[in-house]
Amino acid sequence: MSDNLLKVQLTYLKELYDQLPEDLEKSLPAIRENDVFHLKAFGESWRISPKGIGLGEEMTTGPIGILIALYARNASKEAVQLNPLKSFKQIKGSMAYQSAFTVRSEISLVPYVTQIQVCKKKVIEAFDGYENEGTSGDFSFTLYPLPKIPLYYIFYLADEEFPASVTCLFAANAESFMPADGLADVGEFTAKKIIEIVTS
Repeated sequence: MSDNLLKVQLTYLKELYDQLPEDLEKSLPAIRENDVFHLKAFGESWRISPKGIGLGEEMTTGPIGILIALYARNASKEAVQLNPLKSFKQIKGSMAYQSAFTVRSEISLVPYVTQIQVCKKKVIEAFDGYENEGTSGDFSFTLYPLPKIPLYYIFYLADEEFPASVTCLFAANAESFMPADGLADVGEFTAKKIIEIVTS
């Protein structure tokens, strides 16, 4: 499985480096050292190179490597336009991934809503995010799993009438930086990272 994922990652990187934009570091954004780019993604410091996606001294062969390579290949000079926020189902080409997104990116977080509230500062700091003001819900924050892909979360705690719930929204121009299937995976792996932070 990891071999197949690595092949996909390296295919994206070859497409990127075959026509490497001169100012890619500004589009990502990232810190550039020759043909290597350093950026923060999913709460950790990664490097992008022609040889692969690395974390520390190791090269990753997993799905996050594919997401970072896909993000780099689709790098855009366009600035993030957060508002008006949109749900995943409003993203063009998302229909085939909507059920998976709901289960893996929103419902998966529901059992941890109370823990997320307690640890929200830690979660926000890991993703270079911030608390949202003037929103509905019991609490809300925006995270940056990738530099130009913010995820806007709204959390409701369980009460006597309703169970806990989680809503994950995207920036108005999210599709400018990654196709729908990639955005669904970003939501999934961000949720996994949140759970990892609040249960560690």
